[in-house]
Amino acid sequence: MSHGDYKAFFAAACAGDVDLVEHHLDAGVDFDFVHPELQSTALVAAIEEGRDDVAVLLLDRGASPALRSPLEGTTPLEAALA
Repeated sequence: MSHGDYKAFFAAACAGDVDLVEHHLDAGVDFDFVHPELQSTALVAAIEEGRDDVAVLLLDRGASPALRSPLEGTTPLEAALA
């Protein structure tokens, strides 16, 4: 997978734009990439923003439920439980 336009993908995930997230995933964006500036995974960010539909999509497409997001210091499961 490529990192593609990860910032736009990340913003779409946080905004809950499922169609745009799917577009970026189809274009090959690495859903588990941690951008050096953002320091967060799209999955943890989506969960924290209450974007359950995006979180489910990312998990369905293979995002790691165990990958710790550096900024938040949490895994997706820990974020969901919080």
